[in-house]
Amino acid sequence: MSDATKILMVGARGRMGQTILRLAAANPHFEITGTVDQGDNVLDRLDYCDVIIDFSHRSISGPLAQIAAQHNKPLVIGTTGQSTDEKQGIVEASASIPIVMAPNFSVGVNILFYLTRKAAEILGDEFDQEIVEMHHHLKIDAPSGTAKRLAEILVEVKGKAYDEIVLHGRSGEPGKRTCDEIAIHALCGGDVVGDHTVIFAGIGERVELSHKASSRETFASGALRAAKWSIGRAPGLFSMQDVLGLK
Repeated sequence: MSDATKILMVGARGRMGQTILRLAAANPHFEITGTVDQGDNVLDRLDYCDVIIDFSHRSISGPLAQIAAQHNKPLVIGTTGQSTDEKQGIVEASASIPIVMAPNFSVGVNILFYLTRKAAEILGDEFDQEIVEMHHHLKIDAPSGTAKRLAEILVEVKGKAYDEIVLHGRSGEPGKRTCDEIAIHALCGGDVVGDHTVIFAGIGERVELSHKASSRETFASGALRAAKWSIGRAPGLFSMQDVLGLK
């Protein structure tokens, strides 16, 4: 299809990379013009793509963003866990090209982000806030980028600093729960693709917002949607919230 969005897939051998390749191959609106993984040279495959999708490793994202900027190629980043220094290269590159970076490309999860902010604004400090997540037994990082983003949203509404009030589980005798603290509880087992719940616990009532993913296809579909959206955009650092028009 002549007007198909041409994609260079970085991290093509990973679970997400494979899912994106499969969905793109079945959709005439997308064309995979190149794949890159460990040991490959991304420069050999840049000329033929309209946009780059990266689901490789956090250490790759910054240098890849710089290369994308040099060649004026929009970039979609689904890799998470970047350090402050690693993120800096992405921010710098976004002055030249559109970059969509998200901890989770699922449409449903991004609705969860949106609703979490609204609930936190409405319920306020009278409701304690906790985050519970579960992933498959092969996941290597905890908490996930999605759980961290949920915590960031709650922290932003409180007007506090993340490192001051976010806990990663509890053990021993942590003492009485403070009004501001937020704990992330990460569960791991089986083949769970990704479950996330934000709990607002008040006196006499509790509100829970949950999202459960049963297939990686939901993330892959979102990444492809973001790739198509990025074509022709002005430079900037965007999120899936921008892609969905939720901001």
